[in-house]
Amino acid sequence: MDYKLATMSDLQDVCHLIEDAKDYLDKQEIHQWTKYYPHEDDFKQDIKNKSLYLVKEKEELLAIYTLNEEVDDDYHNYQWTSDNFCVLHRLCVSPNRQGEGQIILDHIFKQAIKMGYDTMRLDVFASHLAAVHVYEKHGFIKHGEGLWYTGKFYLMEKCLK
Repeated sequence: MDYKLATMSDLQDVCHLIEDAKDYLDKQEIHQWTKYYPHEDDFKQDIKNKSLYLVKEKEELLAIYTLNEEVDDDYHNYQWTSDNFCVLHRLCVSPNRQGEGQIILDHIFKQAIKMGYDTMRLDVFASHLAAVHVYEKHGFIKHGEGLWYTGKFYLMEKCLK
């Protein structure tokens, strides 16, 4: 697998992957992503900020994720382990390659460590039980909850070192 920063020339492929994932999630009755989020504009901003990463195998786009230090205001309401953190946003693995998610997560953890972070934070849709389970299995601990337009999200953190 190849991991690289996304560029504007990747935007169409990113949007197609997200639409496939939204369709897949809707069929599972998991309505965390809508026509408004994540949106093309979110990915344009991520690309401009050099925080959107692609995971490819040959020319196939397997996954995308954003890694930065941006948090929603709800994150400030809870006690965290470290102030030296990164945040994982919009991790999306192709519905055809769900089995690759654990390998991709392991790479993201190593990347964050190389970038000098002590912990990683994220929010996960509480009704997406499979995702919650995967994150807990990988050492993420719930620190709080956020209530956003599609429902309740768990705010989680993992110590990287």
